[in-house]
Formats: sequence, structure tokens, C-alpha cells
Amino acid sequence: MKIPVDKFRMQCLAAITQMQKTGKPILITEHGKPLAKLVPVDDEIFGYMSGKVKIVGDIVRTTTPVEDWQIK
Repeated sequence: MKIPVDKFRMQCLAAITQMQKTGKPILITEHGKPLAKLVPVDDEIFGYMSGKVKIVGDIVRTTTPVEDWQIK
């Protein structure tokens, strides 16, 4: 889908909703030239590090030396 930036400003939420339904990116243009590309988020990026790191000790203070960090 290709949409001029002025039209995108006015119909932003509708355009995003349509993108979510179709899964197709939106090319936002200004004077016919590409300005930005809005793409659906890849669900796989959330939680991809789950189970890879184990937190040991105080995570608020940074006094634990790097050598004491335990990484799976």
C-alpha cells in the first residue's frame, strides 16, 4: 500500500488497522517519493531471549562484577 504523508496523518489508525489485517507494509510518500515504510511487527522478536539468561543477585545495583554473571 502506498499513501501520501498528508493522507497518512489524517487516516493513521485506519491505515495501521488495514496493515494489521493484510500483513502488507505501508509506504508513506511525500511528493511521490518514499519517506517511510511502516511494516507489521514480527511476533518472534518478543521473548526470543527467554530462558537464555539467569539473573543472580541484585539487578538494581551494578556492583556485581561481570565475572560473577552466570549465562546459560
